[in-house]
Formats: sequence, structure tokens, C-alpha cells
Amino acid sequence: MIRIIAGGKKNAGAELEIISEYAKRLRKPYEIVWEFYEEEKLEKKLAEWPFEKARELVICCDERGENISSDEYSKKLERAFSENKEVVILIGGAYGFSDLVREKADFVWSFSKLVFPHKLARIIVAEQTYRAQEIAHGGKYHHE
Repeated sequence: MIRIIAGGKKNAGAELEIISEYAKRLRKPYEIVWEFYEEEKLEKKLAEWPFEKARELVICCDERGENISSDEYSKKLERAFSENKEVVILIGGAYGFSDLVREKADFVWSFSKLVFPHKLARIIVAEQTYRAQEIAHGGKYHHE
């Protein structure tokens, strides 16, 4: 299972429709569970959270991170699953994350040098997670 902790309001409207479409296609261990927090509460939760590296792979989505390919994302997830780690993906609100959160994460993931609104980042994570599943299982969705 992949736990996504997101800042801001719950998915709604067109965003919810798109994310739901990808979620329907996901199979264990790729299924997604969402948690939403108001931005101030999210930063406080993450500042206090222990980030248990022995049992979690924590990926922080931030434009200051590393840009990786879909194949590399798939391999990160597969490695975590094979090590029986819970995958936790952090998507910030409008103001992103503090240096402390980025430093505590196992990996800081940048989708691009562009900055995206957090609602679009949620869609990107859902789509890339489905793509990662298809890459790992030899599906036809991803092609180079």
C-alpha cells in the first residue's frame, strides 16, 4: 500500500475524477490511501513524525528534489515493496515543505523544474504510480 499525505482540502471535482480513474486500476501493493491535512497541521505533524527508515520509504514531492524517470520511480517502489516497507508520499500545500521535512525524507522527488499546484501534483503521483505498476508488471500502458 502507498500512503499519500497531502496538504490542503480533499480531492474534489475534475481532480477527484482523474485520480479515481487511476486508483481503480491499481492493484496490491500499489493501491493508494489518501490522508489530508490543513497546511499548518501538516507541517506540525511532519515535524513531529519519527520517519522510521527501517520500515518506511518516505518520498517528499518538492521542486527542489531530484528528477527521475518513470522507470526509476517504479524501481524505487518495487525495492520498497520487496523490503516490506510502507511507501509514504508527501505532497505539500501551496507553500511546500520546510527544510527539515525534506532532510528527513528518504527521497525528494521533483517532477520537473516547473512548479505545479498541489492539486496537479496529486494527479501526477496517481498517474505515475499506475505507470510504475504497469512497468513492474510488463503492462502495455508504458511504452518507450
